[in-house]
Amino acid sequence: MAKQYDAQTAADVIVRDLSSEIVNKVVLTTGVSPGGLGAFFNQYIASAKPALLILAGRNPAKIQEAAESLVEEHSDVQVRTLRLDLESLKQIREAADSVNGWSDVPQIDVLVNNASTMACEYTKTEDGFERQFATNHLGPFLFTNLIMAKILASESPRIVNVSSNGHRLSQIRWPDIGFSDGQLYNKWRAYGQSKTANILHAVALAMKLGKKGLTAVSLHPGVIHTNLARHLDLNTDSAGLDVIDRELGNAEGWRERVNFKTPACGVATHVVAAFDPALKDSHIADPYVDTIKPYARDKVEADRLWKLSEELVGQSFAY
Repeated sequence: MAKQYDAQTAADVIVRDLSSEIVNKVVLTTGVSPGGLGAFFNQYIASAKPALLILAGRNPAKIQEAAESLVEEHSDVQVRTLRLDLESLKQIREAADSVNGWSDVPQIDVLVNNASTMACEYTKTEDGFERQFATNHLGPFLFTNLIMAKILASESPRIVNVSSNGHRLSQIRWPDIGFSDGQLYNKWRAYGQSKTANILHAVALAMKLGKKGLTAVSLHPGVIHTNLARHLDLNTDSAGLDVIDRELGNAEGWRERVNFKTPACGVATHVVAAFDPALKDSHIADPYVDTIKPYARDKVEADRLWKLSEELVGQSFAY
């Protein structure tokens, strides 16, 4: 029977419990800038002797800093860096080509789609997509599929999408993914749409590839002070978030305080999602208690999003 953890369980405890599941694994994590959850996650699992940690991110200097920090603390860990700009379909394809060309890395056991942007002002990517939807969903969707052969080469392949209970802020806006070129843009609703997409992506992956042994999960790490929110004004932006929650009837709109988690407790969820073998036959979140919107778990919605994503990136992926 799987051990029971709670919101206060730290990552080092779970890494110790799951060390036999981490050892000798090849793990690729996106979004690993120092001070972020991706960097913390790798720092903790490095102690369990994975075979290789692949650190992927947009800024080469920050990726290298994260890699050097890992090696400094864990001198025996093997680390490789990968430039991955999730705002550019062209660069994503280049990054995937690099990974697929690594003859000394025949498989990737765990892919953690951790990179994200949150509640930024309206901008478009070079490909013409609303930035949050592109960075948080379309980019990971394309990258994941382009390296799928290496993931499925693992004996126990797993994909983890780091979502958020912020998915409560918006379902997929099917007629208007881009918020009418910004005219109807709300940064929190756009964030919510992208986080709903993360969950639906995991649902679709499980539907399509579960029969081939793939475990695909999504998670909410909790509310944590990291560099993800460095551009936000906690006073004005939190007020705007509360307004939307109350309009939608979400319980979060009436909470008296936010229960923040430490990074150590936040990435504990990453560790469970990435390595706990019990997740193949069970779930953690309780839809009667936790914030899990039905539209984020719907298989038809997941299939619709898969097809739309294929159309937007200009490439089909049949499994």
